[in-house]
Amino acid sequence: MGEIFAGMPWWVKWIAVPVIALVVFGGLIATVVGFVIGLLFKLLVFVALVGGLVYVVRKFTSSSSSRSDW
Repeated sequence: MGEIFAGMPWWVKWIAVPVIALVVFGGLIATVVGFVIGLLFKLLVFVALVGGLVYVVRKFTSSSSSRSDW
């Protein structure tokens, strides 16, 4: 691959080729990034809901056991 770009100016290798790659694969890249971000968001919501559930259950079970001690 290096011999292909050997006689080319620096901007072809560092600017033109990445721009062409973004144009060609831009939709695919956007789809993958969107999928990953959506998955991370759903994972964050899941962890928050499970954490909230554990907090509520512990709060109610500890308060109900302390009431039965009276």
